[in-house]
Amino acid sequence: MPKPRERSEALPRPRIRVGRLREADLDAVLAIERVSFPTAWTRDNFLYELRDNRFARNLALRADGSLAGYACLWALEGELKINNIALRPDLRGSGLGHVLLRACLEVGLAESCGEATLEVRPSNLVARRLYERYGFREIGRRSGYYQDTREDAVLMAARLDRSLWPALPR
Repeated sequence: MPKPRERSEALPRPRIRVGRLREADLDAVLAIERVSFPTAWTRDNFLYELRDNRFARNLALRADGSLAGYACLWALEGELKINNIALRPDLRGSGLGHVLLRACLEVGLAESCGEATLEVRPSNLVARRLYERYGFREIGRRSGYYQDTREDAVLMAARLDRSLWPALPR
């Protein structure tokens, strides 16, 4: 008979893998998208990024084989543009946001980008703190950027340099 797990014993960590986002992932992506953003991207938005946008680099984060998060990026003229990044709500705060953001930044380095940019809602303090840990700084605002609330967007940029990045959480 197996010995019962001690309370202090850690649960097994999921097997994490970052790879290409595929059309087959879209049902799971759309489920995450709808609970993550007031104005969600549509299936057609994602299909354009997957099929037609030559600048797009799209990532899937998998935990134990199931989709845990995704990111839609553009690598264009030395800049990595992070357009969309999200995790399943039940996995937020687990350190997987660091894994996914770092994978995005690694794509930028592989594509010879010197800088990464993104927009984030001023009210999304958790995301802003994560980005700041990777060297992102506010460089401007886009007035009324978010159509649903007319909230501004905080425009952030970071130099792509691994020496500026924190260690991944354990």
